Amino acid sequence: MQRFQKGRIGLVAGLLAALIGLAGCDPQRISELEEGVSTEADVRARFGEPENVWDVPNGRVLEFNRQPQGQKNYMITIGADGKMSALRQVLTPENFAKVQPGMMMEDLRKLLGKPAKVTPYALKRETEWEWRWVQPPNSSMVFTATLNNDQRVVRSGSSPDRGTEAP
Repeated sequence: MQRFQKGRIGLVAGLLAALIGLAGCDPQRISELEEGVSTEADVRARFGEPENVWDVPNGRVLEFNRQPQGQKNYMITIGADGKMSALRQVLTPENFAKVQPGMMMEDLRKLLGKPAKVTPYALKRETEWEWRWVQPPNSSMVFTATLNNDQRVVRSGSSPDRGTEAP
């Protein structure tokens, strides 16, 4: 039995290391892409399949989620010409400031990407969405948006992430 547990712990540790390593490769992947030159195929070759694809005027946005293990979410815009026109890490104080009461769930998702954690509170008729992020220079934080039953934001804010340490 002890041998099984050691093997299982080793497997979990290996998977965790692989996930952390995957997020660690992002700066290299990003440096290999060039706005106005790289194609959607180039983006997918470096980042894999997107979590979601959003149609926008004159193109589409590919969502590459690094939650819950990572502390970043990337939105990569592909123009109508098939070339990458923007690559953004969206978990930023500037984007969090755009989250206002009344904002629709779909707009929140398009702005920040898939959350790290979704917690429903049935009795309160609310659901909390959480994203892990790093406040410069290296403070681990959690941004929380609370949605009501109409799938609209009622409040939001950031607090220290007590569960992790920033890299």
